[in-house]
Amino acid sequence: MPLHDRAANVVRRVRGLSGRVRFQEAIRVRFDYGEAMPWVRQVPERGGNALLAIAGPDAVLVRGPRLKANGLRHTAEFEVGEGDTVDMVLTWYPSYREPPIPIDVDRELHRTVAWWEDWALRSQPPSPYDEQVQRSLLVLRALTHEDTGGIVAAATTSLPEEAGGVRNWDYRYVWLRDAALTIGVLMTHGYREEAEEWRGWLLRSIAGDPADVQIMYGIGGERRLAEYELPALSGYGGAAPVRVGNAAYLQRQWDIFGEVMVALHGAREAGLKETRASWPLQAALLGFLEKNWQQPDRGIWEIRGEEKHFVHSRAMVWAAFDRGARGVRDFGLPGDADKWEALRDQVRAEILEQGFDEKRNTFVQHYGGTGVDASLLQLTQIGFLEPDDPRMLGTVAAIEEDLMQDGLLLRYRTESGVDGLEGGEHPFLACSFWLVEQYAASGRVADARKLMDRLTSLVNDLGLLSEEYDVGAGLQMGNTPQALSHLTLVRAADAIAAAERGHEDELPLVRGESEGRQNEDKPESRPAG
Repeated sequence: MPLHDRAANVVRRVRGLSGRVRFQEAIRVRFDYGEAMPWVRQVPERGGNALLAIAGPDAVLVRGPRLKANGLRHTAEFEVGEGDTVDMVLTWYPSYREPPIPIDVDRELHRTVAWWEDWALRSQPPSPYDEQVQRSLLVLRALTHEDTGGIVAAATTSLPEEAGGVRNWDYRYVWLRDAALTIGVLMTHGYREEAEEWRGWLLRSIAGDPADVQIMYGIGGERRLAEYELPALSGYGGAAPVRVGNAAYLQRQWDIFGEVMVALHGAREAGLKETRASWPLQAALLGFLEKNWQQPDRGIWEIRGEEKHFVHSRAMVWAAFDRGARGVRDFGLPGDADKWEALRDQVRAEILEQGFDEKRNTFVQHYGGTGVDASLLQLTQIGFLEPDDPRMLGTVAAIEEDLMQDGLLLRYRTESGVDGLEGGEHPFLACSFWLVEQYAASGRVADARKLMDRLTSLVNDLGLLSEEYDVGAGLQMGNTPQALSHLTLVRAADAIAAAERGHEDELPLVRGESEGRQNEDKPESRPAG
């Protein structure tokens, strides 16, 4: 189907298996988050009528049983007997175009199922979590825009992290961090085409002055993502405010440079050739980072409090310079590898001096602090430390002690006030999957299996995961489906599979160039606790 003819179709099919059942259909069309009531009318079509609703740029056609006005909604009644099939098709299209012709539902259902089955068969998930991995890969692909290659963080906005709370955000945008991590997972499972499409999205979206690079963009690369509230909507479970847009797009978060560079270096190692623009872009990003990396930022969790020197952000700066130098050393790309290696080593020395608590034998959330953060579990994933380094084991022990709640991990302690927000939150699923990966990589395979089994039991009936989980209420919380939850599930399963085969080199870790230097300054003492 040509791109300019595409419309969005939602199909609901009722099939009679036995007996006879009477149904009532009800529909109430609103646009612009419920604030635009459309002009609705019946339009004649071959073989019947369709209901057409238009308001501004949006139009919806509803085909199926004839709908009649019933107050501010439209309703229809119909019966389905054994062997009967009734289809209801809701089609959105731009109101300034001609209405799309009716689709052949049988053909489109068959084509859709065949496409997804073919896509799924290209991966080889590890046993025994193949079902959950397969579902997660499908979710990640479904969160990818077919035309632009952008990968959204979630499909929803304002689903609360805490019942009735204010931590309600709009995740329907492309975070460089989440998208880069997603690409790494998809490449691991053989989906090279998606990596190429995302790289194209990246080149278009951040083209221009590196100083203008944002942490997130719209699905097509849009840059203005102004955040505003919708007071007319109560939100899920009464949680308010309901938000559109995300003010975090204006934040400074240095870790995105590392995640992007790690993803693009992984693409090189997977055989993806650099284009005329892709490596110059990476070199420009590193050039900007050279001059600015020492400034504080708001970190991976997008705090709305005071900027700090977050250890995770610093480690990702290390990874950015490391991958830049490796691009020159390993692939012959142009650049000053000596300078990037020197900066990498400078960042590393700073982290070990200011971001590590010698008394407790743990890395800390930020310089000058004493608390830990689950994002520190990524230090081994990027090769900053070996998984069994005593400093990393000490950090894991501190995270288990401070952040474990009902058997799952919190991101950090919200009561510390670092994020500048009211209220609390529930365990963050991605953090627990990171812990599974760390367990597997450091030889605690039984612990990895136990936690992984717990986490995979939390998926809903469609195999989907949201952002957080309320253990007491047995409810998923936050926006859903969450790309970060699903991509970390895949990484955790891969790590367990590799550890159980005894092939640590197959763990989903991308080693840094400075492993030799890491071993030189590794302390002999065992972790506290």
